[in-house]
Amino acid sequence: MNRRNMMKGMSALMVMTSFAMIASVVAAQEGDTATAAAHWDAQKLGAGLALGLCGIGTGMSQGPIGAAAVGMISEDSSKFVSGLIFTALPETIVLFGFLALFLL
Repeated sequence: MNRRNMMKGMSALMVMTSFAMIASVVAAQEGDTATAAAHWDAQKLGAGLALGLCGIGTGMSQGPIGAAAVGMISEDSSKFVSGLIFTALPETIVLFGFLALFLL
């Protein structure tokens, strides 16, 4: 599976999830208790997606950055601190996922 098809599939999944979440919120506001429980499940799903996709994004970005940092350090060992900082920067993305998890 090539990267373009994978991105189309992920976009379609996000759109369908968004529609499901919006539909459950609208149904919960109408007063149906069965769909209010579905709204709570949609919140859990949204929080899980936020954290999971942040983790996937971090993993995808940290691989090439780590490889470049190792190459940079092997050429000039005085740039260890720069390589370490650039390697640690993508990990802050997961913190945004945790923030979304607790806000939802």
